[in-house]
Amino acid sequence: MSNCNYGVLLVNLGTPDAPTPAAIRRYLAEFLSDRRVVDIPPLIWKPLLYGFILPFRSFRVAKLYQDIWTDEGSPLLVYSKRQKQRLSEQLGNIPVELGMTYGSPSLSQAVDKLLQQGVEYLIVLPLYPQYSSTTSAAVFDSLSKVLQGYRTIPHLKFIRSYAQHPAYIAALKETVEQSFEKHGQPDRLIISYHGIPERLAEMGDIYPQNCLATTNLLTQLLDYPADRIMMTYQSRFGRLPWLAPYTDKTIASLPEQNVEHIQVLCPGFASDCLETLEEIKQQNKAIFLDAGGKKFEYIPALNDNEAHISLFTQLIHDAMR
Repeated sequence: MSNCNYGVLLVNLGTPDAPTPAAIRRYLAEFLSDRRVVDIPPLIWKPLLYGFILPFRSFRVAKLYQDIWTDEGSPLLVYSKRQKQRLSEQLGNIPVELGMTYGSPSLSQAVDKLLQQGVEYLIVLPLYPQYSSTTSAAVFDSLSKVLQGYRTIPHLKFIRSYAQHPAYIAALKETVEQSFEKHGQPDRLIISYHGIPERLAEMGDIYPQNCLATTNLLTQLLDYPADRIMMTYQSRFGRLPWLAPYTDKTIASLPEQNVEHIQVLCPGFASDCLETLEEIKQQNKAIFLDAGGKKFEYIPALNDNEAHISLFTQLIHDAMR
């Protein structure tokens, strides 16, 4: 089988087209209407979403996006495009396309481009190292809907997660060590993952186990005391309990424990985005310093660095075997 039969679909969450309330509203309406993301019965959820959440949240979130927007656009889209370009260069004649579960470029656009090139074996790589029903499974659902429009669908290889892949852990280790070398070793290393509602884990979502596996493997590789590494969860939404401990509350409590210097790594984000650049690098830094902390650094996501692209290449080659 020649390489030209293969195609690669990179998938990330998505991002608004512009840092404006109207664009945010369109994006959030699509995102928060996905039953994988919010599984409240539509008869209850839709009036709440359209009558309260979207009208108010769109303006607040737009201001947050304006703080991180670049000349090239949304950081998540900028880095995702670079990842696609660099992976394409590594794979040679294997076509690579980028699609977003919500927003643009859409999954349907990306799939159509690949199938028009004669792809018969489609390798799908969701850019979520740790599996969750709210992310990886949402990609699978969306892809299934897209493929309903084709009489002949390609063979599929779906990379569910790579939370424990040696190349992924090594890439994380490298970026942590670079931060330590640049800023000195902190009093605490915070490893922060995007949270999910507790009840999803109780219903069988293996996300917390994936996060713990990544943390444990990274801890074993680092030349840094294990008892100074803390694993937390961020980005909770709504009033129901989410996975704990919460990143912001943990960070706020550290200065009173004589912790003056912290660094924060977010291994669940393949690309820097609102949740890392605004929530962690800005909001949580302010929380720590306001509580009496002295020094805070955010360790950037792997983005399009060499080790990250090498990991993607290995994942694709493994899937082709």
